[in-house]
Amino acid sequence: MADEAELKVEEGSGGKKKLFIIIGAVVVLLVVGGVAAFMFMGGEEEAPPAAAAAEAQPAPVNSTALYVGMPRPFVFNVTGDVRDRLVQIKVQLLVRGSDNEAAAKLHIPTIEGALLKTFSAATVDELSTQEGKEKLRETSLAETQKALQELTGGVVVEKVLFTGFVMQ
Repeated sequence: MADEAELKVEEGSGGKKKLFIIIGAVVVLLVVGGVAAFMFMGGEEEAPPAAAAAEAQPAPVNSTALYVGMPRPFVFNVTGDVRDRLVQIKVQLLVRGSDNEAAAKLHIPTIEGALLKTFSAATVDELSTQEGKEKLRETSLAETQKALQELTGGVVVEKVLFTGFVMQ
């Protein structure tokens, strides 16, 4: 019986060693995981470049971005080498603040006139490429801002967005 008691005591002390080893391994894994998470999430070294990038960019506009949709899509013909095409463009305007939203809604006929004038000057070749569509959007913005500048005395529209573009 003495032999059995000695065996039980030895098993008990070996279990404690295993428990300490397991606890030690878990602590080491947690420390390594914490260090890895800190490295991946970023430390203080990444903060100065982000701050420098924020300083290089213009300050964001504090007014709320609002969208004014044109009441109907623009449908017009464009000339091409082989044949004329029919184009339909749905437009929304990005404005900042409720004052500019109200001004844009008030002057929708002027905006539609400026956009239709710009759209009707386009050709099939221009509208067939992404660069041509982008140029048309930029020209549309410039013409819209010019027309509204004469009426309101300020910049009302920040962007002209094409929300639908079909050419047949």
